[in-house]
Amino acid sequence: MYDEQQRPEHGPLSGFTVGVTAARRADELGALLQRRGATVVHAPALRIVPLADDGELLTATKELVENPPDVVVATTAIGFRGWVEAADGWGLGEELLARLRGIELLARGPKVKGAVRAQGLTEEWSPSSESMAEVLDRLLEEGVDGRRIAVQLHGEPLPGFVESLRAAGAEVVLVPVYRWMPPEDITPVDRLLDAALTRGLDALTFTSAPAAASLLSRAEERGVRAEFLAALHHDVLPACVGPVTALPLQAHGIDTVQPERFRLGPLVQLLCQELPGRARVLPIAGHQVEIRGHAVLVDGALRPVPPAGMSLLRALARRPGWVVARSELLRALPGSGRDEHAVETAMARLRTALGAPKLIQTVVKRGYRLSLDPAADAKYADG
Repeated sequence: MYDEQQRPEHGPLSGFTVGVTAARRADELGALLQRRGATVVHAPALRIVPLADDGELLTATKELVENPPDVVVATTAIGFRGWVEAADGWGLGEELLARLRGIELLARGPKVKGAVRAQGLTEEWSPSSESMAEVLDRLLEEGVDGRRIAVQLHGEPLPGFVESLRAAGAEVVLVPVYRWMPPEDITPVDRLLDAALTRGLDALTFTSAPAAASLLSRAEERGVRAEFLAALHHDVLPACVGPVTALPLQAHGIDTVQPERFRLGPLVQLLCQELPGRARVLPIAGHQVEIRGHAVLVDGALRPVPPAGMSLLRALARRPGWVVARSELLRALPGSGRDEHAVETAMARLRTALGAPKLIQTVVKRGYRLSLDPAADAKYADG
């Protein structure tokens, strides 16, 4: 345990840019990321529309009041509350709660359990894992043949869950409380896609499968899906809150990282481990240099670097210790023209930003190189 004076002034995500696609709880996720130093780019990939005026929810509610099921599965706290509120609005609230009191009520996790108890109800069981798979296992072990099971949905269907119950002989009644819709303003989504395509993001977070599917769909509409998938394959880390959220990405061959507990806090903690672990660390001119997304740690001190400077630094770091020609560095500059003087200007700014001019050596008439420490030369000798 180190004391306050030894702690770095920057957070574990300082120097990294993280994209947030969440519509619900985006502020909470963004605050958690920013508290740890990240720069956050937010674009809700979807909007959630309550179905208080939707005939589908009203029909399902009336059916359950008139013909009670054997089991009700509550999947989300906000969805369960929304269902009861909508029923209240139709004058069916008391009847619905009365029906729910007399049947087996399963809550997917602690937040759902809290919402259930807030209505004066008591759940019969709740899984410690917060996993719908565990809920399914319990139901199948109990036996569902001939039983009527109501499942409260939240924005997205649960095809594997519902199909398994029906295959085992259950009659499943779906209670759709919210519907996912495209965002009214698509501009922020396009900006987020552009940031991923240009590698302006280090990670992209997903908290629902529909959001992941929506972003892929928008990339397809713009004709950039292949490029977007390539970015997620190689440079932008896709981080999902859980395995269900990851399914649309996995269907396109994208590997994702997921926390063991499917919550926002563990998701942020996972990024705090993964992103610094992906940063390039080099011993240069007697300093330890860690190259992050839009900043550099020099001996643990955070040094923000302009985009042009980061482009030059990454080009040099691809072959540490080797001379990189001005012409090659010019091609690495964003929006580069033909004037190699642009390289000299950007290089001067990079050296100033790093605060240690000797990290980068000018090789007259040839280009520039990172002043790799002699002990490290052998390690990087093959380029």
